[in-house]
Amino acid sequence: MRVLCAFPEAMSSSNSRPSACLAPVALYLAVLLHLSLSSQTGDRRPLPVDRAAGLKEKTLILLDVSTKNPVRTVNENFLSLQLDPSIIHDGWLDFLSSKRLVTLARGLSPAFLRFGGKRTDFLQFQNLRNPAKSRGGPGPDYYLKNYEDEPNNYRTMHGRAVNGSQLGKDYIQLKSLLQPIRIYSRASLYGPNIGRPRKNVIALLDGFMKVAGSTVDAVTWQHCYIDGRAVKVMDFLKTRLLDTLSDQIRKIQKVVNTYTPGKKIWLEGVVTTSAGGTNNLSDSYAAGFLWLNTLGMLANQGIDVVIRHSFFDHGYNHLVDQNFNPLPDYWLSLLYKRLIGPKVLAVHVAGLQRKPRPGRVIRDKLRIYAHCTNHHNHNYVRGSITLFIINLHRSRKKIKLAGTLRAKLVHQYLLQPYGQEGLRSRSVQLNGQPLVMVDDGTLPELKPRPLRAGRTLVIPPVTMGFYVVKNVNALACRYR
Repeated sequence: MRVLCAFPEAMSSSNSRPSACLAPVALYLAVLLHLSLSSQTGDRRPLPVDRAAGLKEKTLILLDVSTKNPVRTVNENFLSLQLDPSIIHDGWLDFLSSKRLVTLARGLSPAFLRFGGKRTDFLQFQNLRNPAKSRGGPGPDYYLKNYEDEPNNYRTMHGRAVNGSQLGKDYIQLKSLLQPIRIYSRASLYGPNIGRPRKNVIALLDGFMKVAGSTVDAVTWQHCYIDGRAVKVMDFLKTRLLDTLSDQIRKIQKVVNTYTPGKKIWLEGVVTTSAGGTNNLSDSYAAGFLWLNTLGMLANQGIDVVIRHSFFDHGYNHLVDQNFNPLPDYWLSLLYKRLIGPKVLAVHVAGLQRKPRPGRVIRDKLRIYAHCTNHHNHNYVRGSITLFIINLHRSRKKIKLAGTLRAKLVHQYLLQPYGQEGLRSRSVQLNGQPLVMVDDGTLPELKPRPLRAGRTLVIPPVTMGFYVVKNVNALACRYR
């Protein structure tokens, strides 16, 4: 959700005025505030306010949420995980039985677990009971191995290209080989797992969907935000970078809906930076802005599942490091799992909004998303709503809940960096308390900070947080 709004909270002027003139000014502001807060339906355009030249004013964002019907409903396993098979090759597989690692993984359930990645060439799929072997033709292992990741890059990796039509035919063949095998007869098939949707990749997807669009259970692609260049901490705060994903979603949806309208789409692999990430950046608090915005943007635009690469692996893009310590994106994911349900709600904003200039796109540094609160969280009754907010501004922002959210109790979960490293920190604090595991088998309690009813939400600069609005009794959130 794009939010760039302001509302005059206080006005000052260098010119002194007679006290008799203050009454109509105060009355005018009171009426203006009342109209903005009470407007729950209909035209939500800001009321006109004359601003004197050089007049400084504080900004107040008025926020409401549509509670009757969700705009989207994503998969219960929306936030899912990937493990790279290289952990076998590198001798890490035994560590998957670690009590600490299992505890961390359990915290992110329910989720799909994708076992795959680019470094899978050493794997050999074998099934001695595979009837396809006795027929003299290639079995499922051939197709599973050869169409693992990003078919658009085959020419670069293997010196041989594949077009979309051939890829689609191979998927149809793979499904026909799997169906007679009892353990695979009801298995789902996902693909083609293309890379960034440039012109040649879209052409490949178009050919694939034309042939095999009805064969796959969901269409998949991968996304890397920063590829092949030096990375600085401020890169993670650039709104232009955050918005690259939205354009990719639209390109994928356009092709998919041409051939199979309504087909589920998965982002089957997302990383902040390529080549394993960047130390002290991809695994830092700063990378969380990209990750949380990814979750909000994907759900808001109807993507059914996102698979995070990787839960535990080499490099710096993962959620858990090689010493089994949870990184900032893990805690962000844990809060998301605990608080966010699959139903997406529309956010409405009232106040003063910046006007676009010709040839310029307004890229918002304050991003607000809303969902029904996770119905598995027994701390909140059904009908509650959870907001998650990203503030990329260097100043704090004030948000006043209006309409259906007005005068409701709020629980704040504010996530900030912990330690002297600032945005580069690999540790985080929740409402001022550092997040660390209690022991190998116990995650810490995620304690909210209660805010009194009607209190203005104050979002500190360059931070992100979750806000549960309790007892809204939202119709969209009362039932599963």
